[in-house]
Amino acid sequence: MNPSSEVTSRDDIFKYAKEQYGTEPEYLWMKFPTYAILRHHDNKKWYGAVLNVPKSKLGLLGEGSVEILDVKCDPVIIGSLRMKEGILPGYHMSKGNWITVLLDGTVEKNMVFSLLDESFRLTGKQ
Repeated sequence: MNPSSEVTSRDDIFKYAKEQYGTEPEYLWMKFPTYAILRHHDNKKWYGAVLNVPKSKLGLLGEGSVEILDVKCDPVIIGSLRMKEGILPGYHMSKGNWITVLLDGTVEKNMVFSLLDESFRLTGKQ
């Protein structure tokens, strides 16, 4: 984690989604009450998922869990994005079209929001 980076919280993401797109998080799973998805009003497609998963499930070292954001991404740039610290293959999503962003301060807040914007665009009505 980059100590100079500000951690992007789930609340930051939900506030941004509400302000930019008028969407609220949805909690779909009783087994995982903190897992939230963000979806379009019109086509009901997901454009983001905020989850708290064990580090081991992501191939990360250490104990405990980490908060993540899954977003859809242009397959052309996924490879270069995944070379950046804090960006991993999509967790529980198509790894060719989705990425996982660690919400631990590794990825700058403006980059997190930019990736959410791109996911919203890619999952919108075509």
